[in-house]
Amino acid sequence: MRIYLGTELIKMHARQAVGGRSTDPSDYPKDKAAYAFRDIDRLLDEAGRRGDSVGEYAHALLGAPLPWRHMRQVYALLRLCEKYGAARVDAACARALAFDVLDVRRIRRMLETSSAAEAQAEQRGKLVQLPLLPARFARSDDSFRTLKNRDDETGGAR
Repeated sequence: MRIYLGTELIKMHARQAVGGRSTDPSDYPKDKAAYAFRDIDRLLDEAGRRGDSVGEYAHALLGAPLPWRHMRQVYALLRLCEKYGAARVDAACARALAFDVLDVRRIRRMLETSSAAEAQAEQRGKLVQLPLLPARFARSDDSFRTLKNRDDETGGAR
């Protein structure tokens, strides 16, 4: 295949078999080539640099027979490292791996919940135990009585 700009030949790809494709990595910007070629090893390396648990979590996600189905989750995991810090995401991944939870949305919710709790604690100056709510049906026995006493009907006299 030949690609022209006006009358000038700018690119040429060799003929491929039916159904084959020819992609030149130099056609992509360097920072986008990894996305275009679904480079799983690069993703695993980058996740491993963010923390041991993050690397294990990414390996668990991409360890399936069709790893490119989970690449977007690994990209999301790496973005969480940028947003919340690698140490916090590493701790959340360790907790998730302990319970065999492989869902990046769950990790994001864990981080958001802990961030909200930490922000509230900073405002108050300390973490406090929330009081337990009273039981919902904590009423006296008389509230549930369906039959009245005979004394109540006759006014106490027989």
